[in-house]
Amino acid sequence: MCTGKCARFLGLCLIPLSLISIISNALLLAPNGETTWTNNLSKQVWYMAGFIGGGLMVFCPGIAAVRAGGKGCCGAGCCGNRCRMLRSVFSSAFGILGAIYCLSVSGTALRMGPQCLTDDDKWKYPFENTEGSYLVNRTMWSWCVKPPNVVHWNVTLFSILVAVSCLEIVLCGVQLVNAAIGVFCGDCRKEDAPH
Repeated sequence: MCTGKCARFLGLCLIPLSLISIISNALLLAPNGETTWTNNLSKQVWYMAGFIGGGLMVFCPGIAAVRAGGKGCCGAGCCGNRCRMLRSVFSSAFGILGAIYCLSVSGTALRMGPQCLTDDDKWKYPFENTEGSYLVNRTMWSWCVKPPNVVHWNVTLFSILVAVSCLEIVLCGVQLVNAAIGVFCGDCRKEDAPH
């Protein structure tokens, strides 16, 4: 596969992943679909890792990769698309950093669990010292009284963010290598191809 076609394919995969990340982070701001709990959200929600890291910081490399798969940087393909590929190298590295940020914050959020109102009428992190064992022991989820279903909400959405950020790291890494090859070797398009 040509580096240009590969870049375009990877970019078209990264863009929806970044949008899924943004939507997941937005949903975390409204536990159980309610906005009345915003003063008591977990600190990891406010780090906006899905919005900034897995979202915007990966959306930009996705766009750069799609553009790198275009027909040349000056309208006539005079540099074999090397300029756009070079930009995509730096964008992909930026995307990897964003996805790692999203992965680390989301992983920490899963390990700590959500902040919630417990039976003793205190807002705290009841699963903080469970080393993540609450994830497989659903009977512990009843420790959280309010917001309703907050544990299920957080576990689902942060798990999505973990999975998405892992995919983003892989795809940005592949695009970084692909774009580096494209910078040095061109994109294997024929010089006389129509632009």
